[in-house]
Amino acid sequence: MYAPIMVWEMTEMNFKIITQVFLYKFLNDKFIHEIKQLDEKIAASDNWEETLRSYPASEYEMLTMQMSESTASIHPDQLISTLFDRQNEPKFADIFDNTLLDIAKQNSEVFSVVTESGEKIVLFENISKYVTDKRDNFCKALINKLVNISFENIFHEKFDFYATIFEYLIKDYNTNSGGTYAEYFTPHAVAKIMARCLVNESVSDVTCYDPSAGSGTLLMNLAHQIGEEKCTVYSQDISQKSSNLLRLNLILNDLVHSIPNVVKGNTILEPFHKDKNGRLKQFDYIVSNPPFKLDFSDYVNDLNTKENHERFFAGTPNIPKTKKESMAIYPLFVQHIMYSLTAKGKAAIVVPTGFITAQSGIERKIREQMVERKMLRGVVSMPSNIFATTGTNVSILFLDKENTKGDIVLMDASKLGTTVKEGKNQKTLLSHDEEDYIIETFNKHEAKEDFSVVVSYEDIKAKNYSLSAGQYFEVKIEYTDITPEAFAAKMKTFEANLSELFKESKSLELEIQNNLKGLKL
Repeated sequence: MYAPIMVWEMTEMNFKIITQVFLYKFLNDKFIHEIKQLDEKIAASDNWEETLRSYPASEYEMLTMQMSESTASIHPDQLISTLFDRQNEPKFADIFDNTLLDIAKQNSEVFSVVTESGEKIVLFENISKYVTDKRDNFCKALINKLVNISFENIFHEKFDFYATIFEYLIKDYNTNSGGTYAEYFTPHAVAKIMARCLVNESVSDVTCYDPSAGSGTLLMNLAHQIGEEKCTVYSQDISQKSSNLLRLNLILNDLVHSIPNVVKGNTILEPFHKDKNGRLKQFDYIVSNPPFKLDFSDYVNDLNTKENHERFFAGTPNIPKTKKESMAIYPLFVQHIMYSLTAKGKAAIVVPTGFITAQSGIERKIREQMVERKMLRGVVSMPSNIFATTGTNVSILFLDKENTKGDIVLMDASKLGTTVKEGKNQKTLLSHDEEDYIIETFNKHEAKEDFSVVVSYEDIKAKNYSLSAGQYFEVKIEYTDITPEAFAAKMKTFEANLSELFKESKSLELEIQNNLKGLKL
């Protein structure tokens, strides 16, 4: 599968091809796996494809109706094995493309991502259109590789296996594009810490949301922690590529039931998810690694509406005259998340570490409200370069609307981790033990020397709403026993040294004065 794809330089074209071919292979093999589970005759057949084709249309339809909703409906003539048998037919590229388009059409109701305007983004498009020459040969090469491998026997491995394959397939694209798509991959250490600190008890029938979802790494880790069958996922992201990748992740993770909730759109300007009364929907769990800086000057004035005054309670940034690309957009996401929590809601948000100590502006107002509304649970300041593509230090902000009594954990994990080289960048990696140490300390609300403190809302008010753990660590003063004689001797030494320094200072002063007298106009 990998050979015809990975040898090329990773471009936008190849990225689309990789994601769609991988998805086709996955859906094909999942269909085969499940239909063999449902029908003993097909499972026992030496030529199961021929057996399947022999079924009358009504019998075939009854069989597919028994499949789980996470399994795409595929006709026998749309299987990879069928395309392999047809590869020498004229205009094979058209046959290949039309097969994928037909699969997308017949599964549109379940597998489509929607835009904020209601337009459906289906599973597949014409893959061969990205190839300018020898389209038939290109499609044959793909099919010849796909037919020789199978995922059938490893479906019980679920996400961890498939995510590893998929990230391997596109990692060079992510690197060679200058980090353009780095937002697709929040480091797994960060995602793991967020999920396990956010959910440390059994829950069910809950909603999970990410307003800037990327490819869904945070949502997937959260869903695994809760249990895929116990939660429904909602998301919005301005990038269609992100939404397509998130759809792929949902398919890999048995979360197909949540695909209709994946929306391509601008969360800040036009939040999509609303309740039956038209108010913004509220969620039980929210995770987010929002963009920190972005030029949103084109629509910032449109946010000044009655409906948004409550959502953006701390205000919106002023438009700078220069460097509009450096406009801080993340405070808008933080406010949106606070507004979008249910009465028992919890959230984990990646923010620049500067947010936790800023003494003015929107950031300060937001922190004040977190304390006044008694919804702050804690902060974990991460090591530098935990994200290889940015030098910005980050912290994880934890909210809990049931944390009314306080008992807030502030943690400085900045000294943990090992620095490694990743391309041209430095990256800090946490070991599994270090990840577990952070999670265990946070969930147990433990105070550990020079690492974590447990404070109250009143403590935070007394420190001007600072959420930096370092400002709460005790200053240690070491005392040493000393005899009166030893003390007198030390004082005598200090006096002698001071006398020598004073004499030297006086000598330098006289020398400077004499030099000044010798200056002539």
